[in-house]
Amino acid sequence: MQRTGAIHRLAGAVALLTALAAPAAAQLELRLMAPAAPGGGWDQTARSMQSALVASGAAKSVQVVNVAGAGGTIGLAQFINSAKGDGNQLMVSGLVMVGAIIINKAPVTLDRVTPIARLTGESVAIVVPSASPIKDVKGLAAALKADPAKVTWAGGSAGSVDHIAAALFAKAVGADPSKVNYVAHSGGGEALAAMLSGRVTAGVSGYAEVEQQVKSGRLRLLGITSAERLPGVAAPTLKEQGIDVVVVNWRSVMAGPDLPADKRKALADAIEKMVKSPAWAEVLKQKGWENTYLAGDAFAAFLKEEQVRVAEAMKAIGLAK
Repeated sequence: MQRTGAIHRLAGAVALLTALAAPAAAQLELRLMAPAAPGGGWDQTARSMQSALVASGAAKSVQVVNVAGAGGTIGLAQFINSAKGDGNQLMVSGLVMVGAIIINKAPVTLDRVTPIARLTGESVAIVVPSASPIKDVKGLAAALKADPAKVTWAGGSAGSVDHIAAALFAKAVGADPSKVNYVAHSGGGEALAAMLSGRVTAGVSGYAEVEQQVKSGRLRLLGITSAERLPGVAAPTLKEQGIDVVVVNWRSVMAGPDLPADKRKALADAIEKMVKSPAWAEVLKQKGWENTYLAGDAFAAFLKEEQVRVAEAMKAIGLAK
């Protein structure tokens, strides 16, 4: 009996030591907010993270919660109030939210949350209908300089990444960005229809949304806003064509305000483990997302720079003062 009891005590001690030695990230039970309706980019990011975090062993469980409205600023306000000091809550964010905060004059900003990591990016493609007389970016630049109001652009909502890219393109080629004739659309399908119909001069969109139309020859791809050429995409960047514009619709993950250092490290370690996993590599491949992972102080510095850059772009197109 004594021997049996000793064995049980030893087994219990081993189990306890094993539990204590297990990485803290593996014990995380996360609540992950997508500050948008189901189906969009932030929701897709959150649900991809949900599966990859668990599959990689970076978290025990992940619950995704959607809070839609005002470019993510409604969700941001709720997250700031609910996640203070909480090491089990995260929120998906990105470039769109930076612009939405400015346009909506939101009472809360990203300065109130704890930056964890930038995760992915989608470069913007500039296209024209296949029947367009504009054959390359030089032709588009010439038309803009002649009369920016006569060059109509189709893209997403006002102040979106698409809108910012059009304004930065105009500025880079010497046209007045405040006179950019941008036709906003509520969804990618509507914008694509405008591009294909020839109702607009040019279109601006995430490359994945126009890829099939480019490959079929219905749209002509003039350039990509990435810093370097995208693998498998037969199109030059704007930068290599002499137009200094780099725009990437980046997405990131944030933690709540006033997060203790140990909790911040646990979350950062979990995200790093996920990013380095085969499960996440498969997500990037399936979605066509670029790996733009950037963590810690480097991401925090990038975020501050982006807030300044986006604010300047918004002012240039008259969406902010």
